[in-house]
This record gives sequence, structure tokens and C-alpha cells, in this order.
Amino acid sequence: MTESLAPKLRRNLFPIITTSLALVIMLIFLFSNDGVQTLAMLAQQIRGEWIFLSLAAVILTLLLEGLSLHLFCLHLYPKWTYGRSFSVGMTGSLYSAITPFSTGGQPMQIYAMRKMGMDTGKAGAIIAMKTLSYQVVMVLYALLLVCTQLRFFQTNISNFSFLTLVGILSNSTFIAIVFLFTVSAKGTDKILRFFLRLLYRFRLCRKPLHRYHQIHSQLSMFHMSSKMIGLSLKLYLPVILLTILQITLSCSIPYMIYLSFGLPPENVSLWTMLAAQQFVAMVSAFIPLPGASGGAEGSFLLFFGKFFGDTIAPAVLLWRTITYYLHIALGAVFSTWGGKKYTVQEITEPASPLEALEENFSKKEQDSK
Repeated sequence: MTESLAPKLRRNLFPIITTSLALVIMLIFLFSNDGVQTLAMLAQQIRGEWIFLSLAAVILTLLLEGLSLHLFCLHLYPKWTYGRSFSVGMTGSLYSAITPFSTGGQPMQIYAMRKMGMDTGKAGAIIAMKTLSYQVVMVLYALLLVCTQLRFFQTNISNFSFLTLVGILSNSTFIAIVFLFTVSAKGTDKILRFFLRLLYRFRLCRKPLHRYHQIHSQLSMFHMSSKMIGLSLKLYLPVILLTILQITLSCSIPYMIYLSFGLPPENVSLWTMLAAQQFVAMVSAFIPLPGASGGAEGSFLLFFGKFFGDTIAPAVLLWRTITYYLHIALGAVFSTWGGKKYTVQEITEPASPLEALEENFSKKEQDSK
């Protein structure tokens, strides 16, 4: 049993370490703020129906993530199933939670889609357009919230303007980079050449020309697939609406936790809490630790401390459990399920006219022999 367990532990060592690190940070925060005693007092009067609704909100956001991704997949692969899209979405949720800067989500999604039979370039284009649409909606949503709640947060949150500016600029930079890779083949090629030269100069890439041709062929397919996706209103309008609903549900979880504690609802509005959670998400998105550990808890404390008061430590514990650890658990289960259920043999890449001619020609040669 130990022999079979050891390889599994080695394979999953990184996610185990990152998840444990996030848990340790949260426990330190909980014990240093008398959170254990407060949580014990709240446990006797907590309203379970609001906790249940917050869990339902998480599950619904994950289903919506799969659905919006599925719309992009159907645009290029009409026979693609929702089960595949949901599994890929859960893979992104898992690896975004356990990698620094949430950088592992999109590459692992492309890898998962490739294992299911999708072309790498088309998978990359789908994930890029999905990520781009989500980030654009999130930034515009945040700007709307800033305009409506600016006076409240400037009055109650120190350095609010600076934090908002950093969050919006960081996300806008990410949008610009993804947009460049999507629409500009020449710009992407120049960036690729620059980094390969840099890697070769530092002796980190032995065969830059070979690597260039490998990556360039995939990027060419990526740009072709992006053009195939296009700017169809029939595609992007439902994606945008689903994303707005997804972000709204996710941002409403702190409000549900607030009501589960039996705190007076007249003291705070849902719209204000939506704004606070959106700012937390934007500020902590670029913390260079898995799950934004430390930064997420600190941002929550900064933006929600006024609302929760002495119950802020238990609120952080519940919020992180529902929005972070639950994502890891569900992501691990459903990404593994999808990897086993959907194999590459189940869906084949549509043959191009050239491939069809080559197959026809080879068959005629075999028949003549």
C-alpha cells in the first residue's frame, strides 16, 4: 500500500503544499483574531439556510462557467458535449486555485481539451476568447461599482483609490496582452522571437529555430481559430449575460455569510457588498501565491471589516472554505472524472479538404497495388 501511495504523493506534492500553505495562513489569521471563540459562539445561532444558499451559488457559478465555455466550443465543434466543457471548466478552477498568479488554469484547460480530441490551436483560441470576455466583463462591472460606491469606500477604506487603480490597471494589462495574442499575428510573432532570442542568450533554449517553428505552427492555428470564432453577437451576447450572472452570484456569497450570522440586513446593502467582493477579487488576483494566500484574507479583512465587525475572522474562514477549498475539492473530483470519461477516441478533428484529398489518394494507391 505504501508503494502505491508514494507515487501518488509525489505526483500531487505541489497542490498538497500550496493548499496546506493557504490553510496555515488562514488558521494563523483565525487564531490571532480570537476567531475560534467567536466561531464557537456563532455556531449555536448560525442560520444554515444561508450557508446552503452560498454553497448552491458556488455550484451554480461552476455550472455557468462550463456553459459559457461550452458556447465557444460549440462554435467550432458542433458535436462537443456539455460534459466535456464542464470538466474543462473544473480543471481550470482547480489549477487556478493551486498555482501562483492563477497561471495554471488556462494551460491545463488547453491540455485537457487536447486530450479530449480538440486541436491545440483551436483549444487555445477558445480559452483565450473565453478568458478575454470574462476579464472585460469583470473590469467593466468593477468600473460600474466604483462609480456607484466610490464615496462609501473612499470614506471607509484607507488607500482605496490606490488599490482600485492597481486592480483595474493589472486586469486591463492582462486584457491587452490576451487581445494582442488574439488579433495580431505579427505582434505575437515578434514577441515570440524576442523571448526565444533572450532564452538562447541565457542558454535556456538550445534549439531556438526548432522551438520557434513548433510554437509558430500552433500560434498560426490559434490565430486562424480566433478568426473562425469571430465577433458574432449571437455568440458573445449570451456569454456576456452568463458572465454577469456568474460574477454577481460569486460576489453575493459574503452577503449570504453576513445574513447567516444573524447580523442586521438593514445595516448594509447587497449592492455595496457586491462592490466590496469585486474589489477583493481584483486586488487579490495578482498576489503571487497559490489562491492569493494572505492577500485574499487581508483584502477581505480590509473591505469587509466594517460590515462584520467582531465576526470578521469566522467570516474569512467560511468565505475561504466556500469560495476556495470547495473549488479545489470539486475541481479535483470533476477534472479527474472528465479525464477518465472523455477520451481522444470519442471525438475526431474534422478533416480539412487537403487531408481528405490525401486520404483519398493514398487509398487509391493501395487499391492499385
